[in-house]
Amino acid sequence: MSKQSLVLASSSSFRKELLERLHLTFITDSPDINESLLLDESPEDFVRRLSLEKARKVASRHQDSLIIASDQCSVLNSNIHGKPGHHDAAVKQLLESSGQQVSFLTGLCVLDSKTGNYELALVPYYVHFRELTLEEIDRYLRLETPYNCAGSFKSEGLGVTLFKSMEGDDPSALIGLPLIRLCGILRSFGLELP
Repeated sequence: MSKQSLVLASSSSFRKELLERLHLTFITDSPDINESLLLDESPEDFVRRLSLEKARKVASRHQDSLIIASDQCSVLNSNIHGKPGHHDAAVKQLLESSGQQVSFLTGLCVLDSKTGNYELALVPYYVHFRELTLEEIDRYLRLETPYNCAGSFKSEGLGVTLFKSMEGDDPSALIGLPLIRLCGILRSFGLELP
């Protein structure tokens, strides 16, 4: 069994809450990296790169630790949708998503800061939005204010009312930390779960 410290490279309360489900002892450390998209970078490469960069940044501050890092984006018609930040941008995102399938791509990295070895994964999840009216969107946003969430909704809250269906192997990926895939990676690094 691994005796290394476990560090979540994130300031996200959503990711912290998800990792707490595994009953592991860990600390959090915000990576504070530049999260800009590179020229001609695919959404898949974007979330993988950011996950690895976050892990490496936090690993530099934590010796002999396993670092968990994740990044997510939503993709509609090959365009990346990030966190809207404010009401008007969220309305625009949800109007564009209405009646559409939106892909949520989550990059996941576990890095051993002692050896530099890491495992990197990409976990997709798909949301099929029902046809939404402007009134429904506005009412939803005023109730839940998901302005710090990729795609402008919280699937673990009222956001589920916006969907026709969802599909994927790991519903926790939609919230930002794919626990099923993470458990497999942590086991490969020597952690015992459960």
